[in-house]
Amino acid sequence: QLVESGGGLVQAGGSLRLSCAASGRTFSNYRMGWFRQAPGKEREFVAGIRWSSGSTDYADSVKGRFTISRDSAKNTVDLQMNSLKPEDTAVYYCTAASPSGYRYWGQGTQVTVSS
Repeated sequence: QLVESGGGLVQAGGSLRLSCAASGRTFSNYRMGWFRQAPGKEREFVAGIRWSSGSTDYADSVKGRFTISRDSAKNTVDLQMNSLKPEDTAVYYCTAASPSGYRYWGQGTQVTVSS
C-alpha cells in the first residue's frame, strides 16, 4: 500500500514536500518514484529512486528543483519540491515498480501552484 501526503496550495517560487508511506510488503528491491498528471494531460514521470542503492533519476523539467529520497527506517519516499512553477500543478502519485515490472500506485495528492 502506498499513501501520499503533503500536497497543497503554494505560490510560485515556493516549496512543498510530498511523502509516500509504503507498507504491506518489502520494497528493498523495488524502484520507487513519483509521477504526476495535470488536467487534460497524460501521466508523466517526475523522479525515481532505487530503494536498494539510492540511485536517482529525474525528468528534465524538474532537474535541479526536485529531490527524491527514501528513508528505510520509516519506509517512506519523499519528494522535496523547490522553486515551484504553475506548470508543476498536478496530481502527484507515488509508485513502486517490482523487479517483474508490476507497478503499484498510491491514490494521489493534489499540488497547486498559483502564479
